[in-house]
Amino acid sequence: MADFSDLIVQIGDYGFFQKKLLVLCSLPSIPFTFVLMGVLFLGNTPNHWCAIPEAERLQEECGWTEAEVREVTIPRLEVSLSHCDRFDLNLSQNTCGDLEQLLSSDGNSVMPCDGGWAFDRSHSTIVSEFSLVCERSWLADLNQFTMACGLFIGAFITGYMSDRFGRKPCFIGFMICLGIAGVGIVLSPWYPLLLAFRFLQGFFEKGACASCYVLLFEFFSSEKRKFVSVVCQSFISIGMLILPGLAYLVPSWRTLQLIMILPSFLFIPYYWIVPESPRWLFSQKRNSEAMRIVSDVAKCNGRRLPQNYQEVFCEVSKQKKKQHPVSFLDLFRTPFIRRITLILIYAWQVSLNNLVVGPDSFPDSTICFVCRFSSSIVFYGLILSLGMTGDNHFLDFFMSSVVEIPAGLIFYLLVDRIGRRSLLAGTNLIGGLACLAVPFISPELSWLKKAVAFIGRLAIATTLMTLNFANTELYPTTLRNLGTCVCSSACDAGVIVAPLLLYRLATFWQELPFCLYGVMSVVTCGLVTLLPEMKGVALPETIEDMETLRRKQNQSKEENVSMT
Repeated sequence: MADFSDLIVQIGDYGFFQKKLLVLCSLPSIPFTFVLMGVLFLGNTPNHWCAIPEAERLQEECGWTEAEVREVTIPRLEVSLSHCDRFDLNLSQNTCGDLEQLLSSDGNSVMPCDGGWAFDRSHSTIVSEFSLVCERSWLADLNQFTMACGLFIGAFITGYMSDRFGRKPCFIGFMICLGIAGVGIVLSPWYPLLLAFRFLQGFFEKGACASCYVLLFEFFSSEKRKFVSVVCQSFISIGMLILPGLAYLVPSWRTLQLIMILPSFLFIPYYWIVPESPRWLFSQKRNSEAMRIVSDVAKCNGRRLPQNYQEVFCEVSKQKKKQHPVSFLDLFRTPFIRRITLILIYAWQVSLNNLVVGPDSFPDSTICFVCRFSSSIVFYGLILSLGMTGDNHFLDFFMSSVVEIPAGLIFYLLVDRIGRRSLLAGTNLIGGLACLAVPFISPELSWLKKAVAFIGRLAIATTLMTLNFANTELYPTTLRNLGTCVCSSACDAGVIVAPLLLYRLATFWQELPFCLYGVMSVVTCGLVTLLPEMKGVALPETIEDMETLRRKQNQSKEENVSMT
């Protein structure tokens, strides 16, 4: 029986058309990365201290430097000056001769900042502009929280829209809305308005990212899928490597935000350049449109369709049952689909949490995990920092981004050799054991702790890459975009919940989150073995195709058992 997988081979599964489309649909990964990861620089909390207007007079009259005045007016903690307190001094009546007495006095009382804060002026951020520090620091967390909520809600709505109305129109529409929301952030004079636009950014980013990836994925045969995934991940890595340099060179957060979001509008011409997915068109019984695109692809690849292939294929397509409109319940309609959905949701959640938790999340630790996209990470990330460069978060981000490169190589070399299930199980096991091992390594063996954490980070990065790849394969065409969005939304839910759980557990034992997520990863290692293996299997078109796949794989298992 003819199906679209056979047709893809006939028209060329990796010809000039696919190579061109691969580059075009991978390019959006760079602005997607900027949107997801940029908050680490836009919302960074710079060094700050209490602003004391009277101190400026003493600085001008006495010729003191700003650092010397801070030593007089700000109490010193163990390793640095206080960020939220100042000495209770009446500087309005003091002369330069009184400064020596102020310096030698140790009986001054301390009070909270009452005149605002002064920030390190090398880079402005959302935190410095809206003074989101000390008792207002919880407001800074809303910057990422609202975007995570947008990603989570967008997974359900935008995923449905893409499966219902098509990959291409949704991708282009979401990219335009993503750009408008980003410009809204730049122009926001009030923090609540900025948060509203951050929510919209997350909402539209989820739809644009998933629609673009699924559209690209559906133009390739099973043999080429892993290469597609690696190329897309390479563009994400490029974005992650560019971002810290861009953030370092652009000191204004509003200018940086504008530079990061303007590329979203560059993809409007895709409406005329990139075709709709023929696989999706066939699933909607729009056969004439689909065959017109197929003919264009064949011509671009220098191929010809076999004689009468169009008539045979369209006749077979017409004989297939008409699909009802997709809905969220379809992800749980049959026991087999329900099992896949629940396992993937759990696997996404665990993979995210293993990136959220890290030794540098708590005092006296060496490595900091913050969630990545997947993602992603993410997407939803959002990034691991190896903490090797002290306070230079630009270099920390760059160094941690380099970890993505070997993860892509591992994925490419192993995903078809050992299969999706085995790779997911193996990387989850390694990541889980790393989480379990880190808390029990002596701080004196910092090199060993960093090495184990690096291996765990590499394993989980490979897990996320494989999970994103397998998630797309495991759903039929009619549910592919919705299934990818909903399952990966577990990452976004984790961004909302995980930090609360993390710090609550840390109050009992600093290393307890590592143990919990290590155990969860080991559990995931067992659960993913219950997923169907999609190595060398054509992408399913309908839920009935998934049930057929289940029966075939169950039959194969029974035959293997009987032979042994």
